[in-house]
Amino acid sequence: MTFKFEIIKKSKKSKARAGKIHTLHGVIDTPMFMPVGTMATVKTMSPRELNEICAQIILGNTYHLYLRPGDQLIKEAGGLHKFMSWDKPILTDSGGFQVFSLAHMRKITDEGVIFTSHLDGSKHFFTPQKVLEIQTAFGSDIMMPIDECVAYPAEKKEVEKSVERTRKWARESKQIVDSRARSAGDGTLFGIVQGGTYIDLRKRSAEQIAEINFPGYAIGGLSVGEPQAAMFEMLDVVTDILPDEGPRHLMGVGFPSDIMGAVNLGADIFDCVIPTRLARHGTYLGYNGKTSIRNKVFEKDFTPMDPDCDCDCYACQNFTKAYIRHLFWAREILGLQLLTIHNLRFYIKMMEKIREDILAE
Repeated sequence: MTFKFEIIKKSKKSKARAGKIHTLHGVIDTPMFMPVGTMATVKTMSPRELNEICAQIILGNTYHLYLRPGDQLIKEAGGLHKFMSWDKPILTDSGGFQVFSLAHMRKITDEGVIFTSHLDGSKHFFTPQKVLEIQTAFGSDIMMPIDECVAYPAEKKEVEKSVERTRKWARESKQIVDSRARSAGDGTLFGIVQGGTYIDLRKRSAEQIAEINFPGYAIGGLSVGEPQAAMFEMLDVVTDILPDEGPRHLMGVGFPSDIMGAVNLGADIFDCVIPTRLARHGTYLGYNGKTSIRNKVFEKDFTPMDPDCDCDCYACQNFTKAYIRHLFWAREILGLQLLTIHNLRFYIKMMEKIREDILAE
């Protein structure tokens, strides 16, 4: 088997745990944050720079890569790793969130989702089998089955239907993976828990997905507008049910306080566009929150973004706030790149510190 998860230590103060995920393309220390590479690239970052900030794994988007450049082209290129020159693990989502966000451009059935491409208006049909075929063509290390994610807030009847469809599609996906001839390079399929912010539905979904017996689990449908307290309540319920022996991926979360709280509730894996998106809008992150580099106060500030010089990223070690502010006002691409380097390294270093604290207990 190319996939294995081992728990190195559990916290005595919370449900946090430090572990290792073994994949064909490398070992991942958890808890961890993965940069989002929607279109087979983390915006403004080269693979070399991702390695320099100690990124262990990146996330690719099945929906976008299926539409452009296409799963068959990526397969002909030798898979997603070779196509984008990234030799570490890759997790690909199912594209379900993107499809379901296009409410006016899709139709849901029990067999799958019919949707219209946002690029050219062409029609497509995502079924459990189709989504797995796409991710297999990518050569993903970790794959996600198609699931149904609902908006917040949503009526309970709507969420209940999504839980049942997610269960049905998860079971079909697992059967497809279990029935086909497996090779060493095949990706590992996780199950996804849904249920909105309804405790009974979250419990039901977690129990149903755990019963199917996946090697890892994702928790979806959170960080979609609900209060942080509600997200934590749902996560607490789910992690009490999901098996200890599988890693838990809290999808699309979030700000540092979200992640730190979620680790204490038993989540291991995180991804979010926040650090790269904020960087593109001129905002850098720290433990004291977010700050706009465009502020007038930084015009003659010749200190790094991290005032205590604890950040070891290339941006903080070599450039001042005054210079980076100048880049943004001059609309130079380097400004976006430097803030992205800092924000991603901040997240990754934060996860390293969280892991160290668990191991030191």
